[in-house]
Amino acid sequence: MSGNFFLDTNLLVYAMDPSDSDKQAVALKWLATAHETGNGIVSYQVVQEWFNVVLRKAANPLSLEVAAATYGKLIQPLWRIQSSRELLSTAIELHQHNHISWWDSLIVGAAIQADCTRIITEDLEDGSVIRNVKIQNPF
Repeated sequence: MSGNFFLDTNLLVYAMDPSDSDKQAVALKWLATAHETGNGIVSYQVVQEWFNVVLRKAANPLSLEVAAATYGKLIQPLWRIQSSRELLSTAIELHQHNHISWWDSLIVGAAIQADCTRIITEDLEDGSVIRNVKIQNPF
């Protein structure tokens, strides 16, 4: 695996969720690869969504202390894309021309901004390519 790859929120959530051991194992493998290679990237949006899920929506929500410690060790080192006017402009274009949801447009726009070759997600069509970024469903 070469080149930068973008990890969507669902992958980070599955890494913390033992209810599906197969998905958790896949997610943990991708997180390990992200850290080992330095090529894994997440955005501001992914960080915010992850906190929202693990603190509020998960079947077994994490305490703030555990979530903060996990963030600091596993997620913060991957966070390289901030919200910006440029990202919003790209997301608007993607939403208009590629007919993907607003939230997915922000994810794809962040991956483009980070020069990623792939987005690792289950939320977009596996194998599709949007502006030279391939969508890969790891599950």
